[in-house]
Amino acid sequence: MKTVLRLSILALVLSGGSAFADTIEGQWARGDGNAKVRIAPCGSDICAINTWIKPGTPKEKTGDKLVMSIKPTSDGEYSGTAFDPQRDLTYKLTVSVKGASMTTKGCVLAGIICKGVNWTRIN
Repeated sequence: MKTVLRLSILALVLSGGSAFADTIEGQWARGDGNAKVRIAPCGSDICAINTWIKPGTPKEKTGDKLVMSIKPTSDGEYSGTAFDPQRDLTYKLTVSVKGASMTTKGCVLAGIICKGVNWTRIN
């Protein structure tokens, strides 16, 4: 379950400005206040990299990366997979971006175990 949470934590960040409300790229803070990530292109994929982790947060560290193979499915909606190289796990991933808010949902075990996380865009 913590791995799915980590996926969602790393999962996504949006760029600032209302003109980019449906883009996933940018800086994001996780809703529980325990992590911040930067999302940007990396090769043909998109990577989410932890830029800050609250001290004492288990199984996460600054610099951890999530490699996402996702595509837009509609305005502000993305779908695909994410690979966590730290744990050698692949997740089914959906992302919804609306203004300065983002929700990520990661699933493992053929969609049996899923976890959603809310994010807020930061500068």
